[in-house]
Amino acid sequence: MPKLKTKSSAKKRFRLTGSGKVRSGAACTQHMLRRRSQSMKRKARGTMILCDADAKLVLSYMPYAK
Repeated sequence: MPKLKTKSSAKKRFRLTGSGKVRSGAACTQHMLRRRSQSMKRKARGTMILCDADAKLVLSYMPYAK
């Protein structure tokens, strides 16, 4: 069987933690920040851990990241 390719978009946007969870940047931080509350912008700093359903999808894009 041939090697499987990793999606380039996924490897640029997601990383795995030591325990195997998927880490990503928070959404809604790029533009139109005037409308968003200060607390929402503060909570969206840094990275977040994806929920299990989203993590399963992302891991299907990265077959060798386990």
